[in-house]
Amino acid sequence: MEQIRLSEIVKAVNGSYGYDADMMIDNISTDTRTINEGSVFLALKGARFDGHDFAAKAMELGAQAVITERAVEGARCIIVDSTAKALLDLAGYYRDRFDIHLVGVTGSVGKTTTKDMIALVVAQKYKTLKTQGNLNNEIGMPKTLFGLDKDTQAAVIEMGMSARGEISRMSMCCKPTVCVITNIGVSHIEKLGSQENILAAKLEILDGAKQGAPLILSMDDKFLANAEVHGLRKVYYYSVKNKNCDVYAKNIISKGGGVNFDICFGMQIVHARLNCIGVHNVKNALAAFCVGLALEVPVDDILTGIESFRPEGLRQNITRKSGINFVVDCYNAAPDSMKSSISMLDQVETDGMRYCILADMLELGEKSSEFHKTVGKYVAQSNADRLYCYGELARNYIIGAVENGFDRNRCMHFSDRDELADYLKSKLKNGDSVLLKGSRGMALEEVFKAL
Repeated sequence: MEQIRLSEIVKAVNGSYGYDADMMIDNISTDTRTINEGSVFLALKGARFDGHDFAAKAMELGAQAVITERAVEGARCIIVDSTAKALLDLAGYYRDRFDIHLVGVTGSVGKTTTKDMIALVVAQKYKTLKTQGNLNNEIGMPKTLFGLDKDTQAAVIEMGMSARGEISRMSMCCKPTVCVITNIGVSHIEKLGSQENILAAKLEILDGAKQGAPLILSMDDKFLANAEVHGLRKVYYYSVKNKNCDVYAKNIISKGGGVNFDICFGMQIVHARLNCIGVHNVKNALAAFCVGLALEVPVDDILTGIESFRPEGLRQNITRKSGINFVVDCYNAAPDSMKSSISMLDQVETDGMRYCILADMLELGEKSSEFHKTVGKYVAQSNADRLYCYGELARNYIIGAVENGFDRNRCMHFSDRDELADYLKSKLKNGDSVLLKGSRGMALEEVFKAL
């Protein structure tokens, strides 16, 4: 973070402050463990904590001031109506100091992978800041913006949401110069009610976008393909199915743990390599390619950025242990991402059995059972040899699979995660491939650790 005068902070958050504000600040902190002598501490309130309880402690640790919603004994308080709003206001004020390219990324599934691919592409030409991990909410996103400095030329910012208005507030804060929406799924449909409402929530990314900021959309998503986009802006459409768009892929071939494909745009065709499997990842790469075009990154450099991508953590990570291939994708789960992961299991080169290990998809509302049955249908249409399920909702995977022709004798349900791990230990053999996929709350990665 570049230094900013405390008086500017008071103004940016529209705060009330009765002390000397003529000093420089180089750190905005919401955690007393990161306080230094140039810090301002911002007291956020959560369901299980209240930052106001740590305001005095922050002063003891060297903070110059604290941003609070009420006076706190022992602290020099900048008092505001809402510290959550103050965080966004301050980050937006700070972002305005930098004349940079800023790519905003949202979507129901795949946004973190797409964000990472885009950042690799953009970094081929510009010094680039990106959202780390999934810090994509109204707390993590503004914290990322404080990482901008005088050398930053571009930023790639991920925006997630669970309700209307959240992406709008983040967009107004970070002011994208390029906007990307990956797809419209059913994540958070429990709160939003319909995919049409989810589309409207995702389109809020345009609320704070610069005038004329390009918008990048998947033509393969029926909601995005028919979205009404207002304002004078270039819309880049990409696809793996439809040639009538700006950028499309053809000759998609899985090989050597990755995918080779051709990218067609304008009158040109270039060959690309992606070092992870799955057609959904090809779509993510096409989104990154479109961003590269929008930011005038040389095509050869765009291709270098795409090829340098590697999955990380719990997101569709392919690992080989003791002669067994594991596709570990335990970060989140929705029908679209389930389908993508099941297709990855199909594409893993294997000499043995394909085990599809699925846990509950959470927060899908009243249609949750039907969504689980739909995923079971995907399994029945795949090359999976076994379907093992964990969790109460997961019983519906088996129902959906069997209804669509999958052999019931090749299915098992487990209510205990350790029992599932023990059973797999007794069955897995050299050459087998295993998909582990479920919502983060199901902690299916613990089965992988046990194995």
